[in-house]
Amino acid sequence: MLKHRPYRAEVALVGGTMLVGLLGFWGIYVGARAAAQPHHHLHVVTSYLWMGLLLAQLLLLARGDFRQHRRLGMAVLVAGPLMVGSAALLTVHSAHRAIVAAEPDALMVANVVGTLWLALVVVLAFVLRKRRKVHGALLCSTMILFLGPALFFALIGFVPAFRIEGPETFHRFQTAGMTGQAILLLIVAVMFFRVMRNHWPYLLAASAMLVAELGKALLAGMDWTDAVTRLVASTDPLWTFALASLLVAGVLAVLLMPAQARGRVPAPG
Repeated sequence: MLKHRPYRAEVALVGGTMLVGLLGFWGIYVGARAAAQPHHHLHVVTSYLWMGLLLAQLLLLARGDFRQHRRLGMAVLVAGPLMVGSAALLTVHSAHRAIVAAEPDALMVANVVGTLWLALVVVLAFVLRKRRKVHGALLCSTMILFLGPALFFALIGFVPAFRIEGPETFHRFQTAGMTGQAILLLIVAVMFFRVMRNHWPYLLAASAMLVAELGKALLAGMDWTDAVTRLVASTDPLWTFALASLLVAGVLAVLLMPAQARGRVPAPG
């Protein structure tokens, strides 16, 4: 019999993120202004591949099937780099769309920071892979980075109080963002206080919000927001995806390479 009670909070977090993600992507695929593009398809596929793998890993651990868990972990090493690459690709497209429309990209800084934080957390998870509980918390904490934008788009798409109905309601973007952040902080607090010793990765993931806000304020104060947006928009999307994916994959390959191959331990004989 499947017993997932030891991981019920993690299973709920991943499952809830998958559901909120569907709501967040709803407007792109089904809404009145649906206009899904290839980069949206890629982002959806890589994101749900990642979340599906995490959910499967949690259920395998709950069942005590550690051998299959290790085998499936190899797929995570592929899905992780692709996920980071697709996030980088989406960031470039978002900035480019803002430049073409001559409008500010309200999510530009958050997208850049989120992509970098995602790469950091995935790499750190395998740096600390021998600390199994911390390793698992790092991987599951990537849901916090997914939930941020997913909650934002779900709120403005499905909650009347946050819907944008014209220029006079643009302030609702900020209200939706703040509400999403409050929900995220509550989730982070619940996850962290369950096992404070090993669940600090949730605080690390949540700190991306603080870094993004500080970065946004810094760029605005120096009047560099437009310049940075143009710089991000000028990046070739396909090269960005390829380089981000390969860079993360390369770092993970080096981390998982046997010590002998890295020259740390002399080969026997």
